[in-house]
Amino acid sequence: MKALVMEEVGKPMTVKDWPQPQCPPDGAVVRVEASGICRSDWHVWQGDWEWVGFKMPTPMILGHEFAGVIEEVGKDVKSLRTGARVVVPLSQGCGVCEDCRTGHSNQCFGAGAGGYAQYALLNHADFNSVPLPENVDFLEASSMGCRYVTAFHGILDQGQVKADESVVVYGCGGVGLSAIQIASALGARVIAVDLDDRKLELAKKVGATDVINGKKTDPVKAVMDLTQGGAHVSVDALGIAATCRNAVSSLRKRGRHVQIGLTSQGEKGEIALPVDQIVFKEIQFTGSLSMQSFRYPAMLSMVERGRLEPKKLITETIPLEKAFGVIEKMSRFENVGISVINQF
Repeated sequence: MKALVMEEVGKPMTVKDWPQPQCPPDGAVVRVEASGICRSDWHVWQGDWEWVGFKMPTPMILGHEFAGVIEEVGKDVKSLRTGARVVVPLSQGCGVCEDCRTGHSNQCFGAGAGGYAQYALLNHADFNSVPLPENVDFLEASSMGCRYVTAFHGILDQGQVKADESVVVYGCGGVGLSAIQIASALGARVIAVDLDDRKLELAKKVGATDVINGKKTDPVKAVMDLTQGGAHVSVDALGIAATCRNAVSSLRKRGRHVQIGLTSQGEKGEIALPVDQIVFKEIQFTGSLSMQSFRYPAMLSMVERGRLEPKKLITETIPLEKAFGVIEKMSRFENVGISVINQF
């Protein structure tokens, strides 16, 4: 099969002929119809997250935002049949560990990968399979693979956003735009912060009530003024020191911060925070990672009913051969919206 292969950290990825994955007894092989290109793969390509014990073996096929058709099913799988349309969850839990048994399979760390290829694996298929509704196409499904589900979990489950609240999102990349659209769909007033007017313009189109360019104005003061005392919820969707600190400082008393963005080489997981402010204002600081497979139906139901429109975040569709160019651009923060591979 054809696949985009990462052979070394930091080295150019190339499209090669690669062996098709072998179907495990409890898994399935998916014929990939569309695959989103996520900044998390840029992090992996940069060699990030070794400071938390994460290291991807090489050579490796990245890509964890994909949807497609079940091509082959393992002998032990009971809930899937060949020909089924699926969206593959980023967090593919084992189904038997304590995290999975207590409803936190996103903490199992059985992350899926291999979507930058014609075929990929769905592990522990009975536990992780997510049927794709007929009226949700593969393109839209792939755009939900990591960023959108991560934002859904962060906004609804971790942030507990309510309809009458104000939400400020720092960073208008894929996960930030997703958070903006989801919070807006819940009825919240959403403020978007970025340094790029192109991204802020897209943020307005997907639901932001107000936008702030952090290059042109002090974003914390602007948020305080707009909300008359601070946002109820802040989201750091980027993961650099400035956005994290500014997001926390943008909160009102008893505000809630949701940390979605992961750090890179500049921070290596360490960011100084205004601890006294957190204490005096009783601010809650919550991390948010991916989403459990059992939560997908709620999100997909909102997509089916038109309450959520992840397709609006897609700005380009490309062949597999152009995927690495998109990843390279992420080093310069040039990407606007979500790029999806739809030609293999």
